[in-house]
Amino acid sequence: MGQHRAEHASGEERYRSFAAFYPFYLSEHLNRTSRRLHVVGTSLVIVSLVMGFTISPWFFLAAPLVGYGFAWVGHFVFEKNRPATFSYPLYSLMGDFRLFFETVAGRRPW
Repeated sequence: MGQHRAEHASGEERYRSFAAFYPFYLSEHLNRTSRRLHVVGTSLVIVSLVMGFTISPWFFLAAPLVGYGFAWVGHFVFEKNRPATFSYPLYSLMGDFRLFFETVAGRRPW
């Protein structure tokens, strides 16, 4: 996993597929508290989106705020790294949801 971190940090490699990116994503989420914050943030994103469709479109504004807010606290405070969102926004978002569903399904440690 350290190799992925070094490649990303040096800018030598761009991930061309989500399958190639996901091991790097996991290497950036080793701290348990950070992973928990990501799962909570993604849960709140889902709730915000549902509420945006059912209650008020204003809840759509809350989705990125709660999602990124929780995730970035995890990165800056607990992981002490730079969120992959800045370099790989789509893959990072996909990683957040995959991590969420793997955790909820019991395939990743909570």
